[in-house]
Amino acid sequence: METDLKKNQCLTSHEDLIVYQKAFDVAMKIFELSKKFPIEERYSLTDQIRRSSRSVCANLAEAWRKRRYKAAFIAKLSDSEAEAAETQVWLKFAVNCHYVNIEQARELYSIYNQILSGLVKMINHPEQWLL
Repeated sequence: METDLKKNQCLTSHEDLIVYQKAFDVAMKIFELSKKFPIEERYSLTDQIRRSSRSVCANLAEAWRKRRYKAAFIAKLSDSEAEAAETQVWLKFAVNCHYVNIEQARELYSIYNQILSGLVKMINHPEQWLL
């Protein structure tokens, strides 16, 4: 997955990153799906999956602002990567608990694989992102 908009277009914000846009969109899908989770999951699975999916975006925003320092930039991208992987785990729980159907979960899981791929590319080639 490409992480920038277009090769000729200048990125001015973390919001211009395709990986961020995908993460934000999928976090909103998870939010909508999680509204249907049972009330007894409010303080466990519902909160956890919402928190981790949103943290992918938040950590990407922090990474963008830490581009002056390679180690800090990579650390925040790694945090984002970990949150994306955590969200995939919560998706599996949601399927096994019958809160989300398998087709919906596969679609979301696939999007997170794309996000993870983009994050790994950024982590492996930070020089093109650093200030």
